[in-house]
Amino acid sequence: MIILPAIDILGGKCVRLAQGEYNTAAKVAENPVETAKYFKDCGAEYIHIVDLDGAKDGMPKNKEIFIEIAKNIDIPVELGGGIRAIETIDYYIANGISRIILGSVILENKELTKKAILKYGDKIAVGIDAKNRKVKTSGWLVENEIDFIELAVEMAKIGAKNIIYTDISKDGMLSGVNLEHYQELKNYLPSDVKITASGGVKDINDIIKLQSLDIYGVICGKAIYSGNLDLKQAIDFTKIFNKSELVPAIIQDYKNNKVLMLGYMNKESFKLTIETKRTWFFSRGRQKLWNKGETSGNFSNIKEIFYDCEENALLIKVEQTGVVCHTGNKTCFYRRLI
Repeated sequence: MIILPAIDILGGKCVRLAQGEYNTAAKVAENPVETAKYFKDCGAEYIHIVDLDGAKDGMPKNKEIFIEIAKNIDIPVELGGGIRAIETIDYYIANGISRIILGSVILENKELTKKAILKYGDKIAVGIDAKNRKVKTSGWLVENEIDFIELAVEMAKIGAKNIIYTDISKDGMLSGVNLEHYQELKNYLPSDVKITASGGVKDINDIIKLQSLDIYGVICGKAIYSGNLDLKQAIDFTKIFNKSELVPAIIQDYKNNKVLMLGYMNKESFKLTIETKRTWFFSRGRQKLWNKGETSGNFSNIKEIFYDCEENALLIKVEQTGVVCHTGNKTCFYRRLI
C-alpha cells in the first residue's frame, strides 16, 4: 500500500475542507509546489491533487498550478476536479500529469468515461464520493440515488482499474476511516482493480488498519497538515509489509530490555496487535494467527513499537504476564551457544 499526500487547490491556495463543505475551507500551506516537493522528500511515491474550483464549476481551473507541480517533482501526480472532456484529459496527460481522476462525469457522461479508459487505461482513475452510501457529484453538491458499490461495480465492468472511494462524512474530520466500506469494495470488485481509500485518516493507526486490507493506496490530507500523522514515518512503516508478507518481530521486556522471543507478523496479526494491545503472530507451521498467551494466560502487553533502519523488522517492547516460553523459561533464548 502506498500513501498519497493530498494537495487541494481553491482560489489558487492550498486548503482543506470539512466534509466537502466549501465554506469550511482553511488554508493549510503557503506554496503548492513547495508542498509537493516536501511530500516527495518525505518519501511519497505519488501525489494526489484536487481542483476544488474545477469540481464546483464543472470545468478546469488552476491549470498552471497543477502543471507547475508536475514539472517540478520527479514523482507521478494524479489530478481530479472539473475534468469532463477528453480534450482536458489529453491536455493534462500531455503536460505531465500521470493519472486523471474522473468524478462527476462517470455518471453524467458514461460514453466519455469508456472512451477515456479505452484510450488511456491505467492513467484513468474513477473517483466515487458518497455520503450515507449515496454518490455525490459536482463538488459534492449534488446527491444521486445510486449506491457507491453499484457504481464501483459498473465502473469495473467498463474497464476501470483504479477506483478512489471517499466517504464524505469522514473527509477532513480526523474521525477515522470507514473500514467496512473498503472491505465491501474488496468483496465486490475484481482482484485486479486497485482501491484507494480517501477520507477520515486520523493517525498511524488508520494506516495500519487500511494496510491490513491489502488495498492499493490511501490519500492523506488533514492528518498530515494538522500534525496528527508524520508522513515520513507512515511511509516508512508501509514499506515493512510491502517488502514481505511476514515480518520478524523481536519481543523485548520494556523494564529490563531482555529479549523474550522472536515471532512473525503479517498485516492482519499486526493490526490485531495494535487493536488489542497484545501480541499476535502468524504461525508458519500451523498457517494461522495466534495470540501470545491465549492458552497459558501469559500475555505480552504492548508498551512501545519500533521498526529498524531498513524497514525489515519490528521491535516490540512489552509488559510480560508470567513466563513467555512454553518450556517455562522467562525467555525463549535460554540456550547459550557461545
